[in-house]
Parts: sequence; C-alpha cells; structure tokens
Amino acid sequence: MEMTDTENISEELVVYHCSPTMAGLKTGSLFNCPAKSGKALIKSIREMNRRLLPRGARIVPLKNMGKSTLVYMYRPDRLREDLSNRTAKRILAERCYPVGDMEKCIVKLVHRLSSEEVFPHEIGLFLGYPPEDVDAFIENGAAGAKCIGIWKVYGDVETAQRKFEQYRKCTRLYCEAFRKHHSFDRLIVGCL
Repeated sequence: MEMTDTENISEELVVYHCSPTMAGLKTGSLFNCPAKSGKALIKSIREMNRRLLPRGARIVPLKNMGKSTLVYMYRPDRLREDLSNRTAKRILAERCYPVGDMEKCIVKLVHRLSSEEVFPHEIGLFLGYPPEDVDAFIENGAAGAKCIGIWKVYGDVETAQRKFEQYRKCTRLYCEAFRKHHSFDRLIVGCL
C-alpha cells in the first residue's frame, strides 16, 4: 500500500504494529510506513497526533528511507520514566545522548538513525525493553540470549515471556476490534 498526497497513515497499520503502545502496555512501537510524499506523511502524522496527544501518546517519523518512513509511536510519560533508569542513562550517556531531556534524546536517536552506518541498538530503550537486556545485546549481540521474542532476553525470561504473550494477545484483540468496529480512537487508552 502506498500513500498519495491525499492519503493518511493507515489506521490498520498503526493498530497492527502499535496495539500494546495504544493500550498503554508498552512504552513505544516502531513500524515502516509506505509513503510517496514526505509532505503528505507529515500532514497525516500531525492529524494523527491531534487524536493521540490528548490520550498521552505521540507519533513521530524517525527515518525517511525513500519509499517508506520508519515511524515511532510512544507514550511520553512512560518514555521519560524509562530513560531515567540508571542503566538506561549510562547507555545513553556513553553514546552522547542529552540524558535528562527526553525530547532531545529522540532528536539524537533520529540523528543516529540517519547519519551512522551502525544501527543504534539503544533504540530498545525507546521501545520499553529492559535496560539490562539492551545493554547485554549491545555488548554481546545475539550471543548468550536466554530467550528470543520481541527482543533478545538476557535477564528475566519469565517476565519477558509474560510480556511477549500480553503484547501478542493485545495485538490480536485490537486487530479484531478494529476490523469489527473500525474505530481507531476508541482503541487509544488514555494514559495521562
């Protein structure tokens, strides 16, 4: 599916990729959005944010990749809390992020995604992954992971597996509800 100047970000695409964030269960979600026109995408994002912001969620483009854009939906309050974790702060500081300023951290992430050859694996911190798992992945790659699901788990496997199942169930239920009722706004849980 491609967007034209008159199209919006597909609500169905957002529901499919961001249900746990929409439900307030997860800090953030990423998805690749087909987009012919950067202007149309920005206009669509602004319109979607008018609906999301009152409920404590936000959506921003992270990286233009030509025919598509990497888009990030997040809960600012949860992200602020996640990035205040001691391990998260250390990981970010080691990569010259402006620790303590969430918005500037997102700007730095955008810069790293677009200007560096190496993928910034600290992105897991922006998605709500446990900082200990993000740190271990940065240090070890896939080596030594105890479990693989939405992220590679090096620490608490039981808690991670519960979250993986919770996120899968949420996505299934949200997709079913969206197909049945076509009401995107009703699926955004207010978390202020």
